Amino acid sequence: MTDPVSRTILLLDIEKYSDRDDVEQAYLRRMLYDITDRALEAAGIDERLRLRADRGDSVMELIDANASVTALLRALLTEVPAQLRAVNRMASSSAQIRLRGVVATGYVAVDEHDGWVGSDLNHACRLLDAQLLRAALRERPNDFALCVSEGVHTGIVRHSHPGIPAEDFHPVTVDSKNGPLRAWLHGPVPQGTEDHSERGGTPAPGDSGESPAPGAAAAAGTGRTAGPAAPARPATPPGGVVFHFNGSPSFGGSLVAGDQHGVSGGQVTGDVHQGGSGGESA
Repeated sequence: MTDPVSRTILLLDIEKYSDRDDVEQAYLRRMLYDITDRALEAAGIDERLRLRADRGDSVMELIDANASVTALLRALLTEVPAQLRAVNRMASSSAQIRLRGVVATGYVAVDEHDGWVGSDLNHACRLLDAQLLRAALRERPNDFALCVSEGVHTGIVRHSHPGIPAEDFHPVTVDSKNGPLRAWLHGPVPQGTEDHSERGGTPAPGDSGESPAPGAAAAAGTGRTAGPAAPARPATPPGGVVFHFNGSPSFGGSLVAGDQHGVSGGQVTGDVHQGGSGGESA
């Protein structure tokens, strides 16, 4: 096995590849390789600076660390969507091609069987296979969803180079069998998933993310239990009885909930006593 060498990792995968028949799969593979080659050529990365591995419905590229990652990202954000539009406008509905992509950096070694070995490569593959990235592609009208690793964001994306607007990338955390992986998704985060902040989406100890109960802040540090704040319209207690009054109801003894008299225009909850000031139960 060779010594691990710093590489840029590019992964591209075809959506719903296994749903197609053999003829359609062969066509999609040709389109995948053509789009990949055009994007790399647009980035100025020729065949001498990269190694390619075929994974059937996806392609993996190990790119020389001296090649421009900035140029690669710019090409992925412009050339790939343009190529997909050109291909899909002429293809039948069953031959539409949509791609998920990942760009990462890390150290990768090549073994005696031409296999690639490296934890950074493993992490990139898990990002490519993440449900969040799959969901993002389903919601995209431009047939392409791109995710970059934390390292690529820190070194390239956050500096907002021309053609790579940093504000278009959003922090996400995806689950993997080795724990959560931090990454950055280009474009909107799909509905039903979280756009994690710098905390990585994990609340601090004691932070449930909920607002404090009314009056809790005022009672903090006093050793006293805060009295309940009177809401504009009380919430219904579980299993309680609710009466709605829109006029001026009259109860014998005018005693409601023990201490409220002459109630009109509102909502009353809890026990209601009627008939005499002693408040016998109704």
